[in-house]
Amino acid sequence: MIASRKTSLRRPIVYPILCPNNDNKYVNKSPFEYKDCIVPEGYITNGANIPRIFWSIVPPFKPKYMHAVLIHDYLCDKEQYKKADEYFKELLFAAEYSFITYTMVMLVKIYHKLKYGE
Repeated sequence: MIASRKTSLRRPIVYPILCPNNDNKYVNKSPFEYKDCIVPEGYITNGANIPRIFWSIVPPFKPKYMHAVLIHDYLCDKEQYKKADEYFKELLFAAEYSFITYTMVMLVKIYHKLKYGE
């Protein structure tokens, strides 16, 4: 399920079933799996942590990116930052390789490097 500019997907992208709650967050409605990571039913994500000023460019709840965001948030909660960043990149680039997704990947890496030293 890894994609890059030079390769194509071997299978279609699977997206999680998410339902909004009253706190501007989303609840995962069934187990969602990517590689060795299984996000359990009931897990809550706040979407992508994007400053409001940039929401017109990259909305925090853009459906095309939510599978990557869900896996990333779950692994970060488990303090597996390197794996979270790796899977985030793989899933985002599988959905779309663009300036926006590349920028999202780089900003996440920079944030984790500054905050956690990883």
